[in-house]
Amino acid sequence: MATLIHPGSFVDPAAQLGVDVEIMAGAVVTKWARLGDHVVVHPGAVVGGDPQYLGFDRATPSWVDVGKGTVLRENVTLNRSMYADQATTIGARGFFMAGSHAGHDCAVAADVVLANNAMLAGHVSVGANTFVGGGAGIHQFVRIGAVVMVAGLARVTKDVPPYCMVAERDELVGLNLVGLKRRGWPPEVMRELKAVYRAVMRPTGNLRTLAAELLPDIRCGEAQAFLRFFEGGKRPVARPSRARDNGGVDGDG
Repeated sequence: MATLIHPGSFVDPAAQLGVDVEIMAGAVVTKWARLGDHVVVHPGAVVGGDPQYLGFDRATPSWVDVGKGTVLRENVTLNRSMYADQATTIGARGFFMAGSHAGHDCAVAADVVLANNAMLAGHVSVGANTFVGGGAGIHQFVRIGAVVMVAGLARVTKDVPPYCMVAERDELVGLNLVGLKRRGWPPEVMRELKAVYRAVMRPTGNLRTLAAELLPDIRCGEAQAFLRFFEGGKRPVARPSRARDNGGVDGDG
């Protein structure tokens, strides 16, 4: 199928479109948008709008990059970077449901789903294969790891480690066991992930220190990735409530 731009849409001549892109009626694609192959933009979506930052100079050259095969449903908004020659990035095969939003300078990896009205503030990073539930709000500069499940209506102001579930306000619920099982990871990987989760996610103690102490003894790549997540970031890391001291790893999450 050739690229299809429906009547009633607006696509700036300077926008960069890949092959087999579809822009539906009522969608807006600004000159600051760069869309990969097979991207679909539904009615009312705005791709490449200005960052919602009061001090922004609209003459600043910056972009939104949308990866191959991503679908942007009705009224999705993706804002371009606030920095010159930088881009907000959306990975391949993303699915942004109606009304969802990614603010300026977000970095969203491949195969991420944002359900209806999910909101990413500026500078948020989201790992691959993560699901953000409907109406969830993610604070600026928060990091969300890979294969994370964010509950609907959650308020996330702290970093969320890979392979976990988070709900309510920054409450880590446990490992995303259902999501991990769907990825077909072998039992030995799951056992080591559960072990490092329990060891790090104690009710008290410095999470970054605990993770650093464990890392040299871990051989499983997935468990290493979990522990290395604690090395970075500008915000605190979410942790379980005392009511979830078992780490939420003994059942299905």
